Amino acid sequence: MKKALLQFLKTMLSSARDLAPIALVIAFFQIFVLQQPIPNFEAMVIGSIFVVVGLTFFIYGLEMGLFPIGESMAFSFARKGNVAWLLIFAFALGFGTTVAEPALIAVTKKAARIAAQGGVIEVTDAAIKQYALGLKFTVAISVGLAAVIGVLRIIKGWPIQWLILGGYALVVMMTTIAPKEIIGIAYDSGGVTTSTITVPLMTALGIGLASSIKGRNPMLDGFGLIALASLSPMIFVMGYGMLY
Repeated sequence: MKKALLQFLKTMLSSARDLAPIALVIAFFQIFVLQQPIPNFEAMVIGSIFVVVGLTFFIYGLEMGLFPIGESMAFSFARKGNVAWLLIFAFALGFGTTVAEPALIAVTKKAARIAAQGGVIEVTDAAIKQYALGLKFTVAISVGLAAVIGVLRIIKGWPIQWLILGGYALVVMMTTIAPKEIIGIAYDSGGVTTSTITVPLMTALGIGLASSIKGRNPMLDGFGLIALASLSPMIFVMGYGMLY
């Protein structure tokens, strides 16, 4: 119990240290550049404390729960030797974590409202909701397929650079023909998928799988799933915009 408490306090100190530069930058520009008092100072201090505590619990939870779960399941599937079930699990993990990603939910809702204001879709609650859901599930499916490709890459030993180069070549080609209204959303979708829920589980899956397969190096083969997960939504969302 004492060891766990010390580890938690160490994590909290690390979280505060990581957030300190952000606070210093904001304070510097507010006081010396804008030369204005910080608005709602007390509320900001309380909110910052909540951020530190929340981030501490989140990181501590990752280390205790999500990373071990992802790695142990990858080990189990590798020992089972059933590639089909492993690929199904990889797709479900990528899809499920992306659907639950708070950043993606926020971005798709905002994109739907802006699309309605810009005349791309009807200005009704039903149309806005349908557009946001379509975007969210398009991104989720793309991340699920990226997880499948990433797992196959680890199993087969494919060089990741060719997958990345091919993917970005396709992104550039699609950018020239996709509706201009969807391009920015598509590019941003690649970033919001690599956030609080998706990253730790996908990383744990890759490392666990690479560690359990003979001839694979976790350092060389275990990473790269996140790169594919951030690339695939750009392709799929531009495709969604072209079809919509």
